[in-house]
Amino acid sequence: MLQKNTWRRALRLIFSLTIVLLITSQARAAGNGVDSGAVNSFAFRTVVIDAGHGGKDPGAHGAFAKEKNVALAIALKLRDAINAEMPSIRVIMTRTTDKFVELQERSNIANRANANLFISIHCNSSPERVGSRKGALILVYGYHRKEEQMEALRENASIYQEKDYAKKYEGYKGNDPAYFILLNLTMQKYREQSIRFGRLVNEQITEHDGRRSDGVHEQGVLVLAHSAMPNVLVETGFINNPTEEKYLDSDEGQSEIAQSILRALKKYRKDFER
Repeated sequence: MLQKNTWRRALRLIFSLTIVLLITSQARAAGNGVDSGAVNSFAFRTVVIDAGHGGKDPGAHGAFAKEKNVALAIALKLRDAINAEMPSIRVIMTRTTDKFVELQERSNIANRANANLFISIHCNSSPERVGSRKGALILVYGYHRKEEQMEALRENASIYQEKDYAKKYEGYKGNDPAYFILLNLTMQKYREQSIRFGRLVNEQITEHDGRRSDGVHEQGVLVLAHSAMPNVLVETGFINNPTEEKYLDSDEGQSEIAQSILRALKKYRKDFER
């Protein structure tokens, strides 16, 4: 019996090392902007768009605009743009009206859909009463807070990539070191893909639109904590800066931001699957 268990463990280890090599190749390809089609046979199908705040939670505000309304307007424009120009992509919204949705539920929506990407739309605000800061900011989940995201990966079956994973690889879980190697590498892959997409959004905002941006930063953002997939939070501008507030509240400004994210999404998808 002992010998049989040893063989089973050896086979699991061989399998895990194979998965490690595959995921490492995918992560490097995505992180370097290299075509990952040769190692990634999974189609890019689903994007979840999260309009920040809503309902009883207005978010930040300026002299006349509220973050919850601006975020929703941009999110809806992005949804419509994706539907029009990328019809093969399924777009799921965490909210489409002025409704309060708990942070955990926003992640749950994305996890249940086995989404390939989670995009959260927000507005920034500076401490000054009349803000002097301006520009966008792209946030990805902080790797130093990895235990929170690790829990999401444990709960989300999509990390296994196969519907019948549990039956085929029974026992490959729990305290098995190989299981945690897989989880860590999957999370690292998601982190690198998140940064990759964030940089593409930042590039479109700065180089195409000519707007200022503070770039891509890692933070322990709660709405991203339990999303078991590549994810970014886009701070579209400072709503308490009078100039930025007019831009963020305007149809022209909202459309420009939505189109920037759309262009980034098209480039990201090309890297994801050819």
